[in-house]
Amino acid sequence: MRPLQQGLVKTWFMRQLTIPFLSLSLLISASPGFAQSSLLESVKRNPAEAKALCQSFKAMNDNGQSALSSEAINQLANQRNMSPGNAEILATYVIGLHCSDVR
Repeated sequence: MRPLQQGLVKTWFMRQLTIPFLSLSLLISASPGFAQSSLLESVKRNPAEAKALCQSFKAMNDNGQSALSSEAINQLANQRNMSPGNAEILATYVIGLHCSDVR
């Protein structure tokens, strides 16, 4: 094959590989965003849940523990059966909107 033909074959082959992998990548990256959105919506719709979390966070602060410490985040994740990343997002969201005096 001539160099030009080889280049065209490589380009075609790479496009055939790229499209499915790009689609899969977009699907995977969109899933956490959807999960985070529904996670935050549950607290938006239920202010009592946010208040209860604030009380829990304030109790942690009273005991000298940060509500955003790794121990606190892991505890929240275990209590709510979620990943530590989602627990951190939830805690940050609740603290920011409902109990800004919590640290």
